[in-house]
Amino acid sequence: MSKIIVGIDIGNATTETALARIENSQTTFLSSGIVATTGLKGTEDNISGVFESLKKALDKAGLELSQVSEIKINEAAPVIGDVAMETITQTIITESTIIGHNPNTPGGLGIGSGVTISLEDVLSATTSQDYIVIIDKSIDFEEAANIINQATNRGFSVKAAIVQKDDGVLINNRLNTKIPIVDEVTFVEKVPINMQAAVEVAAVGEVISQLSNPYGIASIFNLSPEETKYIVPIARALIGNRSAVVIKTPKGDVTERIIPAGHLQIQGENPLINFNVGIDKGAAEIMKAIEQASPLENVKGEPGTNAGGMLERVRQVMAELTNRVPSEIQIQDILAVDTFNPQKVVGALAGEFSMESAVGIAAMVKSDKLQMESLAKKIQEQLKTNVSVGGVEADMAILGALTTPGVDVPVAIIDMGAGSTDASILTGKEKSVASVHLAGAGNMVTLLIQTELGVSADLAEDIKKFPLAKVESVFHVRHEDGTVQFFEEALPPHVFARTVIVRKDAGELVGFVPIPVNISLEKIKKIRREAKTKVFVVNALRALRAVSPTGNIRDIDYVVLVGGSALDFEIPQLVTDELSRYGVVAGQGNIRATEGPRNAVATGLVLKS
Repeated sequence: MSKIIVGIDIGNATTETALARIENSQTTFLSSGIVATTGLKGTEDNISGVFESLKKALDKAGLELSQVSEIKINEAAPVIGDVAMETITQTIITESTIIGHNPNTPGGLGIGSGVTISLEDVLSATTSQDYIVIIDKSIDFEEAANIINQATNRGFSVKAAIVQKDDGVLINNRLNTKIPIVDEVTFVEKVPINMQAAVEVAAVGEVISQLSNPYGIASIFNLSPEETKYIVPIARALIGNRSAVVIKTPKGDVTERIIPAGHLQIQGENPLINFNVGIDKGAAEIMKAIEQASPLENVKGEPGTNAGGMLERVRQVMAELTNRVPSEIQIQDILAVDTFNPQKVVGALAGEFSMESAVGIAAMVKSDKLQMESLAKKIQEQLKTNVSVGGVEADMAILGALTTPGVDVPVAIIDMGAGSTDASILTGKEKSVASVHLAGAGNMVTLLIQTELGVSADLAEDIKKFPLAKVESVFHVRHEDGTVQFFEEALPPHVFARTVIVRKDAGELVGFVPIPVNISLEKIKKIRREAKTKVFVVNALRALRAVSPTGNIRDIDYVVLVGGSALDFEIPQLVTDELSRYGVVAGQGNIRATEGPRNAVATGLVLKS
């Protein structure tokens, strides 16, 4: 007697199906299906994705739903990632304001300081003062240059200019005495008049040095040591700029607001093990406490702080989706990662941001088998087919991984998905499987890239998935590995001289997507690789230590990498390279010799039948 069995793996990003016929204890796989997961993993919203994935597999095999004997779904633990700031949500600036501006074409060179004054008023001012003239969009560049030249000829000391329009070079070319000019200042009308200010412009290819140095700013404005502390965020915001303006304003013009980072209260299953770790201590201290407290009972954040708010959002989302009280939601694991978060600078007049230290945290909620059984029951009611919860993902994944040609026990697997990193180890055919389920995977990498670059989630996802290139002419690009590619037809003009994402599908070039941030290809590549290393390499080591019989990674000989993130163009290499330091042989799985690293859990659910 034969029967049709279906395994369905509901993941954070995809829902995967394995369809097989079991006859006389022999399992023959017929097809597979994959779609994007609908809703948050482990909730009722997953049902439509389950139906679609199942239908794809049935259509490929030429079968009807009525022929299916049993469906098994995975025991899913939802994972949510969020970012908790280290110290501040608004940059603290007291008695100062800033135009940390970096236009493409500033005028002149050097640094100039003086009192701000409207250009129309400079000829009627006193000659005993140094001035920085403010030029709004109503004044033509020729007229502006003419007035500055007149002022200079009459003995007025014009040291620099702040311009609303993109006229910096045009004005500077017409001046008898060259001065530093910052242009494209959108809110020039907000620049306070009769205030001490400084303007610095560096040469092409160079960056400012005086206004990006707290002591440089202090020297210009004669600040006390106490006042110098407050202008550190200004200097940090200006690092790497080619031009900048700093203006000293009266006390009270810019107020400070601080939301503390707060502490994480980490509780182990052993009630005697408790840790209270400040977010501002950084990811290393947090992860050290997590390791010492493992296995975890729960993690809470300090009320009224960034840490408390972030974890409370996690609980609130999960409570709403599972119809539970937020206080009942327990955190099973967290992954903390040091990163940077662009924060809007208070007092900025051109939309400047300061890169503030942050700690990114992926939090995983304790799995609830009753919740999954409820989901299975709802699927069963709609499909009129027997549906059950088949097993923990990591345990199922190792059964699926064993279908990879050349793999046998003893073996460990790392299942690298979108929301979690799982590991299992099977030391012998008669031995039980040891497994662990950790927070943080592909979605966390996307979040880190999005946060640090200040781009949309969709663009961050593409930056994560595809390599980069620089469009050097309308007929050729230089890829991030240094190779040059030429084209017979001209590239679209909107990608010229831009850093682009090289989008591919099945290895074929689809097109180039320009990245709308003024950051070099090398910096974007560095951020991307560091994000992947901080999440996947760190979690791979954490997971293998947890499942190793001795707690030592060197005692594991073979590791198979499975899951959607194992398809990434560089993550497997990063993990494999790190594991080679421990003498571990690691490589991508090829489930059932046909699926690559995907479908391991779904395949394992069928084999467990």
